[in-house]
Formats: sequence, structure tokens, C-alpha cells
Amino acid sequence: MFLHRPATGKGSATLNTVSLNCIVILLLIFQHLSLFSYSPIDDIKKKQSQLEKLRKEIETYDKKINESEKKERATLDLLTIYDRQSVLIKKLIKNLHERETTLKKDIDETKRTINELGGQLRYLKNHYANYVTTIYKNGRTYDLELLLAAKSFNQLLVRSEYLKRFSSQRKEDLNKIDTKRSSYEEQNILLQKQLAEQRLLIDEKQKEEKRLTGKLKERKKLLADIRKNKKNYQREIERRKQDARELEQIITKLIEEDRKKHEKLSKKEDELVEPGVGFAAKRGRLRWPVANGKLASRFGLQKHPTLGTTTQNTGIDIVVPMGTDVHVVADGEISKIHWLPSFGNLIIVNHKNGFRTVYAHLSEIFVNEGDKVNEGNRLGKSGDSISGSVLHFEIYKDREKLDPELWLRKQSLSQR
Repeated sequence: MFLHRPATGKGSATLNTVSLNCIVILLLIFQHLSLFSYSPIDDIKKKQSQLEKLRKEIETYDKKINESEKKERATLDLLTIYDRQSVLIKKLIKNLHERETTLKKDIDETKRTINELGGQLRYLKNHYANYVTTIYKNGRTYDLELLLAAKSFNQLLVRSEYLKRFSSQRKEDLNKIDTKRSSYEEQNILLQKQLAEQRLLIDEKQKEEKRLTGKLKERKKLLADIRKNKKNYQREIERRKQDARELEQIITKLIEEDRKKHEKLSKKEDELVEPGVGFAAKRGRLRWPVANGKLASRFGLQKHPTLGTTTQNTGIDIVVPMGTDVHVVADGEISKIHWLPSFGNLIIVNHKNGFRTVYAHLSEIFVNEGDKVNEGNRLGKSGDSISGSVLHFEIYKDREKLDPELWLRKQSLSQR
């Protein structure tokens, strides 16, 4: 047995203290090991399945594009297919970047754990080295002397059992730590491999997005052809009416969800804002969703510039350069991110007390559903439509559509 040479008096007390310290250290080590039993493999498989689903959807739209281009080029349906595919590819790229970030964190955590285990392992091995050195200097009479120094037969049995268990347990503990460290090293190698694969996937999707950029150039030509045909404008008006009804249904559903949520909350927990404060108090003082632009279409009945027909506008349309930053007009929460053919990518923000704002025709989105946002935070970037490069903006109070110009600052835009 590899133990220190026993001594009487202070030496015996030192032995007991050292043994107790070692046991405490071992307990702390195995308590630490239990904290790292989670494996991210299942989560990675789940995300991989989601990515594969996105890839299949993108391939489906590729086939639709090819089929539509063979039949007829300048159609709103083909434009819709391009837009939907673009949304999916951007979503895929975003998910891939998020997965890469997660893998990096897992790798860093695994390396940190391995370093900690390595330090603990070296510490315990140094103790073994000290035991071996002591045996070399004092011989193997150490255990016998410890037993002979017992003051009673009962103490002799206890010391004998203690020596056997402590020695075997210490060896077993070292083996467990060695095994655990090997396991984490293997896991680290696996994560490194997955990260390399992840980077390859991102590169592949970036190439596809670059290829899509080439298609988007064709889309611009397609959009120009669509704008030349008045029949497409008439159809777009019908699509917009249909999408406006769908948007109303989404708002109604969100109102119902809020109602159910508030029914479950006590008065103390309810997050409704007191009258006279919050969004309602900002009437006439709301910031504009874009810094610069030109008001192209106001709220209410508007004469169509091409057809000369009168149509109902449920918000306002602001002409801005493609890729203009879009900001939230007041504090709130992202309650819905959606896509509609005539509105493109859109965001609905809940400002409490029934107030909601809608931002449509977005080329990029920087937020997620459930995010809390403060006034002025960036929501995304503006895109384009059959009507040109515009941002469509709406304000709701429950189901009622409000005139945004009555709520926005009077100084309005710098280039109106």
C-alpha cells in the first residue's frame, strides 16, 4: 500500500488531516464531473434535420422556377417563387451561422473542462509520487506500524479497513478521471470535425446565395416587364386586397392570444399599460420607421398612379432606397414575423394595450419572434415590390386601422 509513514502525536494528526483533505478533494472532483454529463449530440441531430428540411424546400422552389420560366416569364407567380426561395436561403444561412456559434461554444467549454481535469489529474498523481517517495525512504513497514500503533483491537480493525479502502478507492478514482478525460478529448475531436463540416456547409450556402443574387438580377428584369403590363397591376391590387384580409386575420389571432394570456394572469401580473402612458401617449410624437424617404401613398382611399382606379390603403407607403434601415417606432415585443405575396417579409410589433405596428416589404430581418425591442432599435432593411422600393407601415388599435400620419412626428421625413 502506498501511504505515508505513520508517526505518533503530531505525525498521526497530520496523516488524518491529509487523508481527510484528499477525500474532500475527490468528492469535489466528482461533483464537478457530474455537471458535464450533457452531450450536445442530440441537439445537433435535431438542428441538422431542420437544415435538411430547409434545403429540400429550396430545391422545390428551384424546380418551380425552372418550370415557370419555361411557360411564361413575366408573371407575379414567378416573382413570388423567387421571393420565397430568397427568404428560405437567408433563413438557412442564419441557422448555419447559429449552429457554428453553438459548436464554437461547445468546443471552448470542452477544452476548458479538459484543462481542469488535467490539472486535477496532475495534482492527484503528484500525491501518488509523494507516497512512492515516502515508501522508498521508509520502507513497507509503514502500514504495519500504523496498525501496531492502534490502542485497541477495534481501532486496529478500523485502521486496517481504512487503509485497504483508501488505497483501492484512490486508484479507482484516478482511473475514472483518466477515462473521463479521454472521453472529453474524443468529444472535442468530434466537435472540431463538426465545426469543419459546418464551415463547409456555410461556404456552400453562401455560394448558393451568390448564385441566387444572379437570379435576382433576372428578377429585376422580370419586375420591369411586370410593371409594363397593366394586367399585372390589376392582379396585384387583387392580391393586395387578399393579403390585407389575411393580415387582419393574423392581427385578430394575436388579439385572441393576448386575451387568453391576460385571463391567466392576475391583476398584479397583468402587463397592460395604464391609460395615458405608453404608446397611446405618443400620438403625434412617434418617430418615423425610416430616417429618410418620400411619402408615396397615404392612408385611406388612394388613386392608383397607373390604373387610375381608387384603392384602399391600410397604412402608408414610404419610398426609400433598397436596403434602408427600418427602426421600431416605440418600445414593444416582436409578436409575429410573416411573409405575404404582396407585402413580402413583414414584422408585427406588440406595444401593449391593443396597439400594434406593421413593417412590410423587408429584404432583411434582424429580430426574432418574442424579442423585446426599444424605440429606435433596428428591425431590418427595406426591400422592393411591384410598386418600387418602399416600406409599408401600419398602426392598429385592436382591429381598428389607424392613420399613421396622425401618430408620427409632424416634422416627418427629411425628404418628403
